Amino acid sequence: MTDSPRPAQAGQDAVAEQGRVCALAVRGVRDLQAVTAAHPELFDAAPFDPALLSSVATTVAFIAPWHTAAELRITTRTVLWVFAADWQIDYLARSVDDVRQVVTDCLAAADGATPPPGRHLARLLADLRDELTTVPAFARLRPIWRDELARMLAAAAREWDWKNLPTDPTTGRRLPDLDRYLENADNSGSSFVNSTHWIATGDERTLAQLTDLLDAGRGVQRVLRLVNDLATQGRDAEWGDLNALSLVDDPAQVHDRLAELTARSRGDLAALAERCPRQAEYLNRQISFTGGFYQLADFWGARDE
Repeated sequence: MTDSPRPAQAGQDAVAEQGRVCALAVRGVRDLQAVTAAHPELFDAAPFDPALLSSVATTVAFIAPWHTAAELRITTRTVLWVFAADWQIDYLARSVDDVRQVVTDCLAAADGATPPPGRHLARLLADLRDELTTVPAFARLRPIWRDELARMLAAAAREWDWKNLPTDPTTGRRLPDLDRYLENADNSGSSFVNSTHWIATGDERTLAQLTDLLDAGRGVQRVLRLVNDLATQGRDAEWGDLNALSLVDDPAQVHDRLAELTARSRGDLAALAERCPRQAEYLNRQISFTGGFYQLADFWGARDE
């Protein structure tokens, strides 16, 4: 029987592991720098500052630390693409037609089309698509990936409508209630990133449970939506973004819903861990890491004036 590690040794081992994960993040940042250099038209706005690239790479590294930098490459690039898509739709689109064009271009790229000149977001998505085609599982799981992309883009377009179209004369409402807002959480891109990550890195056991994993991930996605909103209310108000706190009369409703959704997700993940422990841990780490991150920081840099 071996002795348990002494407290000092255990602490040193933990720090060494944290150092390794930080090294994964450094590798990820350098790769994202290459992406932004290759696609300058997508990332020339002030919010895409070096700290955003670092935050993206660090998040992915700490949520899935058992992978190598090469294995996390597609996941990290996909997270950055989601930020670019958010910027294109939420802040650059000036009309319904602009939004629909982004959606059309990206779905066409997902289906194999070569984006025309000037369609920079679709071009980067096509690069990700081409990289995924080197993954053996992608051929059979591509419809799931495409569906998750379509869900994300449809949700982003729906939120644009909520923010920009006139009030519905029949209902007297333009903005959603909290329930509808949470149903639209696919616009965050979390589920699309999860599908990409699992297809790119998952073993056969993981891929056989992809539907259940995506269902569990969608529950986590709603948790992350509220964690984000509670931390970024000021920035959302300044930028004209929707925020759960602006949809309720009492902020306690959002806090209570977050507690409820978190408890539900943790319970679902505990059950999932019996069949797929590594991926349940991945989703649990999303909740824990995001909660810690938003206590002190935000992903976006300062907006252009």
